[in-house]
Amino acid sequence: MRAIDEIEDHFHLSAEQKAHLLQQICLILDSQTSVEKFDHARFEALFAPYKDELPEVTLRLSEWCCYAPAFIAPRVWEATSAMAGRMRDWVLNGFSVRSQADLDRYTYSVAGAVGLLLCDLWAWFEHVQIHRSLAIQFGRALQSVNILRNRKEDLQRGVDFYPQDWGDAEMQSYARHNLTEFDAYMQQLAANTFSDFVNIPRALAHATLEALAEGREKLSRADVMKILQALEAQNTPGSA
Repeated sequence: MRAIDEIEDHFHLSAEQKAHLLQQICLILDSQTSVEKFDHARFEALFAPYKDELPEVTLRLSEWCCYAPAFIAPRVWEATSAMAGRMRDWVLNGFSVRSQADLDRYTYSVAGAVGLLLCDLWAWFEHVQIHRSLAIQFGRALQSVNILRNRKEDLQRGVDFYPQDWGDAEMQSYARHNLTEFDAYMQQLAANTFSDFVNIPRALAHATLEALAEGREKLSRADVMKILQALEAQNTPGSA
């Protein structure tokens, strides 16, 4: 998903080029049947004209697809294909966000759907059912934090994800609402590998919102390391 996100956000590719790449990724992923028979050659041919434009993470997309365990891999491909298709639609409409409903659709398209994939991954891996609606909200929260953090860069490339008449305060409120509701759910969930997985992005999202509210553009590396060390200490047996 990071691989296709690099296409959506690319500074130099035209909208037509992005739409073509994203559409072809959908078609290729939708036609795969197994890790063993995965069609790497079609991805190589698709990316060949863009080798000097696309980052390594994108050029190696077919490799990442086949790291998924064979049983669950088709679900990962399906989610990635669906996201690529939605990204294509947003590229073609110029990322037109005019209302909160538009923002809800966009944040679902590129992040809320990741929450649903996580639900399926943990149902398969740990036989635990995660609340699907709240998983969508978690994705929305993380994406809206990214929108706040990347505001200047987005405007420089001609993209505005803020609904009409919204400023930073409204976007921060939107992010906090989605994040807080997911936090309340996590308080009720027994400790498991899912909570381990989401605790880092949760903590970073909260800290980023606080930093932005204080007028800082982003967290410093020292801030990030402090958060990670605090989480590690909480997970260490015998810690207070």
